[in-house]
Amino acid sequence: MDYSDWVGNSVTSDDLITPRMVDHFKQTLGEHCFKLNDVPPGMHWCLAPGAVGPDALGPDGHPKLGSFLPEIPYARRMWAGGWLEFYEDFKIGDHVKRHSQIDDITFKSGKSGNLCFVAITHEFSVDGGLKLRERHDVVYREEVTPAPVLAAIADSHAAHRWHVDTNTVMLFRYSALTFNGHRIHYDLPYSTDIEGHGGLLVHGPLQATLMLNLACSVAGKLPEKMTYRGVRPLVCGDPIMIDADSEDGNLVACVRSADGNITMKATVTL
Repeated sequence: MDYSDWVGNSVTSDDLITPRMVDHFKQTLGEHCFKLNDVPPGMHWCLAPGAVGPDALGPDGHPKLGSFLPEIPYARRMWAGGWLEFYEDFKIGDHVKRHSQIDDITFKSGKSGNLCFVAITHEFSVDGGLKLRERHDVVYREEVTPAPVLAAIADSHAAHRWHVDTNTVMLFRYSALTFNGHRIHYDLPYSTDIEGHGGLLVHGPLQATLMLNLACSVAGKLPEKMTYRGVRPLVCGDPIMIDADSEDGNLVACVRSADGNITMKATVTL
């Protein structure tokens, strides 16, 4: 399968950061929000989301492939990871332009079946000035292999830890903020019976947002860069843990499910 013609495909969109948008984002995160910025870190994932009519949606709730992204022959989409480079804070009232470009499309085969990784770079700018550059790695899977059950880790420790109740209301509100129609986050029968997950899943960018806000709260400022990757799906249910520890002048962070096992990791360059 050759999708090389799609590499370099790009699209530009824009959005306005409003007081209402910022307030709803803060109310969704609650106390787990960096307090020193007018616009909390991670809110860029709410800006200029792809919006299409009902007839242009796929069965999973995402826009059908074939426009910006090619028609990849695997049906299951997951957020694999990425990195963020920070240049300047966003402000309420910013008119933000987002330029998105496909950088790479790679097919792989492993124990979990056939996979396709799509690397997308997003650049967020205001009045021509770059505010944020993001690499977003999406993985498409032939089918979902249920994550193995791991033994609970009862004695994990961290220098900095948040306990977060990622309940169904939080998932609903975050889906609304990001205009994310992926049914694994709100449609329980679809998530369990069709995609084979253990319940509703917590969004990858929501996990990354919580790690980023904890890191900013520890450092007192935006970092230079954060690199993160998903380790295993995080099923909505009991309160989770967001951890951060110092390492060589920077921070290493992770998200832990209620049983202590890690679902996402990050390295934060201060």
